[in-house]
This record gives sequence, C-alpha cells and structure tokens, in this order.
Amino acid sequence: MYKILHLLSYDAVQLLVWLPRVVHALLAALADIKLYSLVQRLENPDVTKWTYFCQLCSWFTWYCCTRTLTNTMETVLTTMALHYYPLPGSKTYSSSKYLTLVALAILVRPTALIVWLPLLGWHFWQEGDKLKLLTHHAFPIGVLTLGTSTLIDCMLYGQWTLVQLNFLKFNVLHNVAEFYGSHPWHWYLTQGFAVVLGPHLPFLFHGCTLTPKRYRILLVTVVWTIMVYSLLAHKEFRFIYPVVPLCMVFCGFSLASLKAWRKPAACALMVLNLIPALYTGLVHQRGTLDVMSNLRQLCASTDPHPDVLFLMPCHSTPYYSHIHCPIKMRFLQCPPDLTGNKDYMDEAELFFANPQGWLTATYTKPASLPSHLVFFDVLENEIFKFLESNRYRRNTEVFHTHVPEGRVGRRIFIYERRL
Repeated sequence: MYKILHLLSYDAVQLLVWLPRVVHALLAALADIKLYSLVQRLENPDVTKWTYFCQLCSWFTWYCCTRTLTNTMETVLTTMALHYYPLPGSKTYSSSKYLTLVALAILVRPTALIVWLPLLGWHFWQEGDKLKLLTHHAFPIGVLTLGTSTLIDCMLYGQWTLVQLNFLKFNVLHNVAEFYGSHPWHWYLTQGFAVVLGPHLPFLFHGCTLTPKRYRILLVTVVWTIMVYSLLAHKEFRFIYPVVPLCMVFCGFSLASLKAWRKPAACALMVLNLIPALYTGLVHQRGTLDVMSNLRQLCASTDPHPDVLFLMPCHSTPYYSHIHCPIKMRFLQCPPDLTGNKDYMDEAELFFANPQGWLTATYTKPASLPSHLVFFDVLENEIFKFLESNRYRRNTEVFHTHVPEGRVGRRIFIYERRL
C-alpha cells in the first residue's frame, strides 16, 4: 500500500495514516457480510438478522477492526473461511476456499492454527473421503501457500528463513513474549473474555442453550481457544478477537428467541456497546496519536534541525508513518534478551529506574542534547532538574487518558530546548 502511494507520488502523510485504516474497515465489512451470508443459508431470517445485529454492535469489533494488527487480519480471514466451512447444512461449503483462507490466516499469524485446530479436526473426522481431502485440498494448498511465503521471506532476508517456525519458537517454545508482561492463567476466564464480549456475554450464555447441535463445534472452538491461550503467560485482549464472530452466532439465537423482550434487549445491547466503542475509539488513550500531529509541524523546521527523544514506555507512539519526513527521532529501546541473562534490563527499564541519572549520563555534552523531549506528565517531577538546567520549556500539552496508570499519565508533554 505504501509502495503504491510512493510510486504514484501520492504518499502524503494523511494518506499513509488513513488508507490502511480504510482498507481494514472494508475488509472487516466484507467479513461481516460473509458471516451474515453464512447464517442466512443455515437459519431463518430472524436468527440471521439478529446475528448480524450482534456482530455490528460489538464494541470490541469497532475498537479493533480498523487497527493494523495481525490479529485483525487473522479475524477477517477466519470469518471469511467460516463462510465456506462444512457446517452441517451449509450451502456455501468449499474445502479449497476455506482451507486457502485458513492457510493465509496462519501465514499472517501462526496462532490462527489454535482457533482452527478443532475445526480442522472435526472436518477431517466427518469427511467421508479423507484421502481426497488431504491429497486434493489440504496438501496442495499448504505446500503452495507455505512455499510461496518461504520463498518471499528467503529473498528478502537473504538467507533460508521459515518465519512461521521462528514465530512459534520465539513466542511459544521460548516464551519470550512473557518479557512484555504476564497475567495469571485464569485471566481470560475471569477478565479478558468478559471484557471483549462486554454486554454480549449474557446473550452468549443464553444462546448456548438454544442453538442446534451442528453449532456445537463453534462452541468447542471458543472454549478450546480460551483454554490454550490461558496456558501462555503473555495475554492480551486482542489475542482472542478471532472468536468474537463465532460467539455472535449464539448471541443471535438468544435475541431471536426473546420475542416480547427482544426490542428492549436489542436497544440495551446497542447503547451499552456504543458507549465503550465511542469512548475507547475516540477518547481513551488518544494522546499518543495526537502528539504525532504536533510533532509533524517540525518537518518545516531547519534551524536547528529537530531531534526528538521519546521518554515513554517503548512503542507508546507511532513513528515515521505519522511523520513522513526525515527528522531525527529516537525512543527508549526494549528488545527482549535472547541470551538467557536473568539480570537483563532493557534501555527503557534502565531509564525508568533512574530517569535523572540516565539523562545526565547519556547526554554529557550540550551539543548532543535533543531539541525536543516527549513524555507523560507523571515523569515531569522526576526529571525537573535536568529540564531546568538544560533550558527546556514546555510548549505543548496533549490529553491522553482519564485513567492514568503506572508510567502512563493523564497528559503528554512536549518540551523544547531554548537556545
């Protein structure tokens, strides 16, 4: 996408920021339509309509579907693959189409295999001609997609590289992801799943008692996915995003069965989802995006040449995609340790252990000082002496969140050095 804009000389920063979001929105819309089409061919119009309504109401889908995350693409491909999956009675069943989409989902994010393992196993168990399924569909599609991916990776890395294997080694076998935070094993059961589904949760439980047996494999898939992800130390809400469309099928059955209470329940569901969707999408933690708009104005500066240092937890803000000009920028690094050193501390941890000392030791000469510092308000008092002694003055203040926590403050400050 970026390369096409570059070749057409349309790589303006606003297009770089917004075009990927628009494309993700269109893909998410296509996935929603595929979910509607699947249920339409399996159930009566009432169930179809309310399943679609539940999917469109999901606050977490609103929050995630336009974000350029591999989890978003994994969810889109999973939902589209489900449209061609051989559920009993399905009229859109196609082994080659659904397996191709599953293969693409696994290439994008290998953990998609977790979601699809029970579905693939159930299909193989139910399939009459298992040999044909393997030789005519599974193996050719697997070899073609994995082979193409590996060929591209080898060309770009310049050496033999199997990215999917590296992903599994890094995140699962060596559990390096735990370096970025860990939660107790029950986190998805007690918090994560409830937050992701939000107001849909009671409808899911009710719908599980009403849906026909042919949908049981979808429920097994949801339970299996939650349990497997619970075994991994590093947990995030977005990891279980791919099971949300599966849950909406059960929610649709629940709403369709309510009869007299249907409209009040639907209104409550929409309002209770709309509030967190709008708040998390437009207000909560918006400062790290807004601050990049302020920094973008430095592109016109030449005297002195801008030099921006982000004193924030690493990866807090976007980077050059939201600036798109060659100003000098730097953020605190946090690469995981791959040597097994138990005393390892990344640059961000070293900084936050002693912010004033780190800055003094790093910038011993006035000429090396950055022209701009970007940090959360909670850090201001800790580095006040450094700011004063080096003539930094606050010139911008950006709102970030109503719920500050730890190193993440309510506001973001931009300090500029006065010469």
